[in-house]
Amino acid sequence: MRLILLGAPGAGKGTVAKLLTQIDGSVQISTGDILRGAVRDGTDLGKEAEGYMNRGELVPDSLIMGIMGERLLEDDCKSGFLLDGFPRTIPQAEELKTLLEKLNIDLDFAVNLNVPKDVILDRLTTRRTCSNPECQAIYNVKSMPSKVEGICDKCGSPTIQRDDETEEAITKRLDTFNEQTAPLVDFYRDEGLLLDVNATSSDVVVSTIKEKLAG
Repeated sequence: MRLILLGAPGAGKGTVAKLLTQIDGSVQISTGDILRGAVRDGTDLGKEAEGYMNRGELVPDSLIMGIMGERLLEDDCKSGFLLDGFPRTIPQAEELKTLLEKLNIDLDFAVNLNVPKDVILDRLTTRRTCSNPECQAIYNVKSMPSKVEGICDKCGSPTIQRDDETEEAITKRLDTFNEQTAPLVDFYRDEGLLLDVNATSSDVVVSTIKEKLAG
């Protein structure tokens, strides 16, 4: 499968992507992952991106698309790929369309995860992350708590609430999403590639996607 996963922060894109990878070996790809991978591998584009990242600047779209082009040609993408949270803007979507045409890759569709704001706020404000940068395991104090409160099961480091997961910060992130990213829904609807899913259960989302792929 070759899918784009759209949805607000906390809509469940990462969880759905992990479930989908188990179906046919498709790989989950996020912008952060490909940038870190390119930097780690020391590619020319990775070195250029590292300069921007070290200066605390946004990596230009042109550079991101170059790295994305390299990533989609890697062997593990032959089974399929799931773009998690990318593209974020209309210009990125237009450049991605051009890139995929150039690589002769057809998208199956873009999945829009519609989740109510109150559910997103509840999910993210109750999320806790391992403070160890080498671990970063994620928990939820309601639905998936650590065995010992405040302690990571995997490495024993303290779990924390990230600064961007307070109610105030999340509200700002959602406002930014609605301004920049929500228009992508109309973009992919106009392209005839949109699958709207209104569900809070990841299993229901995955079932809906499987039915669409089968049909």
